[in-house]
Amino acid sequence: MGDTPGLLVEHRDGVAILTIAREARRNALDAATSAALDAAVDAAEADPALRVLLLTGAGDRAFCSGMDLKEAAESGAGQGLIPRRGFGGLTERRRRKPLIVALNGAAVAGGFEIMLAADIVIAAEHAVLGLPEVKRGLFAFAGGIQRLARSVPRATALGLILTGEPIPARRAWELGLVTEVVPAAGLMPRALEIAAMLAGYDAATLERARALHDFAAAAPIDESLRFGRAWGEETLRSAAAREGIGAYAEGREAKFDG
Repeated sequence: MGDTPGLLVEHRDGVAILTIAREARRNALDAATSAALDAAVDAAEADPALRVLLLTGAGDRAFCSGMDLKEAAESGAGQGLIPRRGFGGLTERRRRKPLIVALNGAAVAGGFEIMLAADIVIAAEHAVLGLPEVKRGLFAFAGGIQRLARSVPRATALGLILTGEPIPARRAWELGLVTEVVPAAGLMPRALEIAAMLAGYDAATLERARALHDFAAAAPIDESLRFGRAWGEETLRSAAAREGIGAYAEGREAKFDG
């Protein structure tokens, strides 16, 4: 439903499944596909029936290879950047809902930057990741460098940034950049399993947990503890908490409304 050239959109049991479908261009984002992805995320964020976003690529060669360099050569670089939203409408976006990325292949350049902006990353064993922008006279300013600086040691980050050489999915997992690595055949089943799990949880609880994590990653510990306490005390009084605790006491699965 809602397909546009370059992007396939499916809604399934509270999950918005978005597939970059430019396999012949290694799922590089041109301006049109980037705008379509931005609009699809907007729509999913606004739809209360959708709890989780799941993003992947068509085929098994690439998740996303960044901006479409052929389009860039003809029309100028940066066609996939959305004002105030970043590359593909994701790398600078402040989301409310969880984003899972299923790496079906290479995630390089802007594709790596989109992956770094996700919350959970499931990678196929053959996937590779990297920031090759320096080989084209560019650097990964749309979130790649900034997020690596917060995620891995300096020498590791600059090794990726300055050489432009890719790393395999298993090494990315060792560095904490990837949540899980699975055989290619199990990629989408595992990603969908996790998406369904999250879709069954209380949406406001997930939103606050994500927000507290991101706040705590940058704030002093005493400030983030105060922030957590304020939200936590409110959460303790919520209907979701009552349902979750009551379900445990009664030996049943919790059922959350939203």
